[in-house]
Amino acid sequence: MVGLLLALGLLAAGWAAWAWWRGPAVPVEPVRRQAIVESVVATGRLQAPARIEIGAEVAGTVERVGVREGEQVKAGQMLLTLVNAEARSALMQALAVQTEAAGRLAQQESLSAPVAQQAVLQAQAAWWAAQRDHGRVQELVSQGFYSPQRLDEAQRTLDVAASALTSAQLNARAHQSQGVEAALARARLAQAQASVRMAQARLARLLIRSPVPARVLSRQVEPGAMAQPGRVLLVLAEAGELHIDVSIDERHLHLLRPDMPAAVVADAYPMQPFEARLCQIAPAVDPERGAVTVRLCLSGAPAFLKPEMTVSAELVGGRQSSALVLPTPLVRDADKAQPWVLVLRQSRAVKVPVQLGLRGVGYSQITEGLQEGDRVIAPTQSVLPGDRVRPGAPRAAPAVVDVPSFVR
Repeated sequence: MVGLLLALGLLAAGWAAWAWWRGPAVPVEPVRRQAIVESVVATGRLQAPARIEIGAEVAGTVERVGVREGEQVKAGQMLLTLVNAEARSALMQALAVQTEAAGRLAQQESLSAPVAQQAVLQAQAAWWAAQRDHGRVQELVSQGFYSPQRLDEAQRTLDVAASALTSAQLNARAHQSQGVEAALARARLAQAQASVRMAQARLARLLIRSPVPARVLSRQVEPGAMAQPGRVLLVLAEAGELHIDVSIDERHLHLLRPDMPAAVVADAYPMQPFEARLCQIAPAVDPERGAVTVRLCLSGAPAFLKPEMTVSAELVGGRQSSALVLPTPLVRDADKAQPWVLVLRQSRAVKVPVQLGLRGVGYSQITEGLQEGDRVIAPTQSVLPGDRVRPGAPRAAPAVVDVPSFVR
């Protein structure tokens, strides 16, 4: 009996020594060859080229709303009007004053100036006649035919004619195109025209039009309501191709490139994927969120898409149909300059530097350092390079995520 117990003890000790010599069992994963897709997944919203919020510049009562939600409008089309009878009357008055000022300027150019010029000719003729009469009277007075009193009367007549000629000349110059009267007439017309423009601007503030071709997204006012500056009355989406704005973690920025294909699905239509391409990357990263905004452009958007829809997008950075891959958690220092793995070789854990290629969901491509079938040890705290180990149960492999066929 004692001998049997001794034999069993020796057997157990031998077994323990042999197990210790073999090392602990560790989970391993073979390097295999399979398809891999490197992608970035993000959510965002469909956006129109521009979202326009329409409001009133001045306070007023809404008289008429001319559009409904979902309606297409043209540039310059009337959207709504505020009560504007007073503004229209002011415009009509300003137009009447402008017409009067324009008429006065035309009268100045076509009538007043020629009449003033004729008055100069008449005054000049009267002055010449008075001058001749003064000369004759002066000669007759010197011969004794007239008294000196008659010469005084002739002189007074000549002085009056000269004064009338000077006055007519001044008046003619005032009515010329560069004269004072013409300048005043032009100034009155310019003032009237400015009043018209001001009245038109006041009326335009009460007649609200669409600035661009667009679709009405929201109508938030009805006739009779009071419009106040700063209150949104209508929301428009500018006509044009929709685009998608998504936020992507800055850690994936190195994967992004222009024209990168993307597979997109709308949350409302999950079974109808469509295609997009990366067309713009924001020039700066949002420091609060640690994310960069990316714009995806659509070429021929499906008819069911509407602005503000929530969508999910997968941007495909690369694809290999047959690549050496390894589950990403098995790669040590994957985000550093020199990643490495522990490989089971001849019952020992061997540190092997590797080079990584594409990084998919759960898997990374191995471009250098390993061969198909190499057994890689899963990270454990107890196994170090050079330790003697033996293969244990394989670790659970992550599922492979694929993308729709049109981006392959």
